[in-house]
Amino acid sequence: MLFSVASTKRISVHDYGFLSVVPPLLTIVLAIYSKNVILALAFGIMSGSLIITNFHPFDALLNSIEDQLLAEISNGTQAQVIVTIMIIGGFVRLLEVSGGARAFASKMTAIVSTPAKAQVLAWLSGLVIFFTDSGNSLIIGPLYRSVFDKFNLCREKLAYILDTTSSPISILIPFIGWGAYIMSLIEKSYAEVGLTENAFAVLIHVIPYQFYAFLALTTVPIIILTRKDYGPMKRMQERFVAERQAMGSGVEPAISAGQDTATGDRVGIFLYPLGVMLLLIAGLLSWHATHDGMTGTHIRSSLDIAYLAASLTCMEMMRRHKSVSFSESLGIFIEGAEKLVYISIVLLLAWSLSSVTTDLHTADYIASIISGSVAPMYFPMIVFILGAIISLSTGSSYGTFAILMAIAVPVGFELGASMYLTIAAVLSGGLMGDHVSPISDTTVLASVGADCNHLDHVTSQGVYAGTTGLVTIIAYWMAGVYQTPLVLFVAMVILFVSMTLTMRFLGSEVIPQPGRVS
Repeated sequence: MLFSVASTKRISVHDYGFLSVVPPLLTIVLAIYSKNVILALAFGIMSGSLIITNFHPFDALLNSIEDQLLAEISNGTQAQVIVTIMIIGGFVRLLEVSGGARAFASKMTAIVSTPAKAQVLAWLSGLVIFFTDSGNSLIIGPLYRSVFDKFNLCREKLAYILDTTSSPISILIPFIGWGAYIMSLIEKSYAEVGLTENAFAVLIHVIPYQFYAFLALTTVPIIILTRKDYGPMKRMQERFVAERQAMGSGVEPAISAGQDTATGDRVGIFLYPLGVMLLLIAGLLSWHATHDGMTGTHIRSSLDIAYLAASLTCMEMMRRHKSVSFSESLGIFIEGAEKLVYISIVLLLAWSLSSVTTDLHTADYIASIISGSVAPMYFPMIVFILGAIISLSTGSSYGTFAILMAIAVPVGFELGASMYLTIAAVLSGGLMGDHVSPISDTTVLASVGADCNHLDHVTSQGVYAGTTGLVTIIAYWMAGVYQTPLVLFVAMVILFVSMTLTMRFLGSEVIPQPGRVS
């Protein structure tokens, strides 16, 4: 009977007015203040349930648990997403432990002969290790430390390259954990506003509009091309060179091409499972596309099959080449899946907050307020800025996606803004804030991977990322006006001109030739 009371309250239609924006606002404020996304989402859900039930605490508790949390977890689609994310997490952990990715990256260091090549290869290695944003820095960083030392490149520059090729490349790959997570948020937000477009198709259309990811990845080769640094990075480089000259000692030798065989790591342990995964994904998705259509379930099942097969391939190669039993490999797989529990909890709470804001007609209220003052063309730009602020403050791009997607998509729909641009702005904003946040896990891991002072990494990276962010704001303004992904190429030109001029007037080259301080 109590359940029916809460349900009755939920389905009744009210004009909640300003109260309808209290749950998302409270969530954002608490996330910024506490730096805890789970706590913020939980309070947001409970505050919404209190409003829905006319501030009856017991009814609100029932509403938040039964009508929100349990209703979402019992949804077949949501459960499928969690299973898929767990399987991907298990596969990523197997690749990390196997040493295959480490062996692949070490092979690339054999062709390093100049400071520019060292930086380019570190950048390319980051693009290749696209399946894990957190493992990226820990796999590549230790390999290139001695290489950067050899060419008198400061560790902060290595940390910047690691950080700039971790999340930005991961967010552009639709068939890894990031893609599964984002598709679930898109699917939920679209369902709330009555849109039926396939989430995978939406994500593919969104990719060309993810301006910050593309621009961040482009910034690195532009900086390498200029052969200069400015701001804090310039000071870090000057300090590094001065310290090494004062020491007057030789540099660490670069990693030899055969070092991976000494540790038992084989490139094939990385390439074969990855090849199996990519071939199966392509084959299964093609089969579904030519038979009964591409549904969300088909996409998730294809990912599940591909990643499980790749995991089994990796397990067999670890058994054959590293004497790791299947039981041990299974334990490693489960360990990787367990690491995704946090993300699963965030997802569940995000789905529940989205349900609460739908019940409160939050999007309708916000749209009614800003419809007369904010033109649809400027909405994506505003969403990007808001996302960057939230992510910078919380250190969580995942949490920012969860909080902002549930708000931006319905409001953008009511305003008539481009859905693709709006979703891309949510992703780019969350990514940009996470990139420069000192409390972001990927930022911390980049410092660890490069073995440099964390605050030095944050300050030296912030100037470069800030320039990229400003160009991204311009890009979303132009895209809102012209509604074309070709804006990306214009933004790249603006970025190139901006960075080149800045380096010309403020930068300088402070990298001596290798051997001059040894």
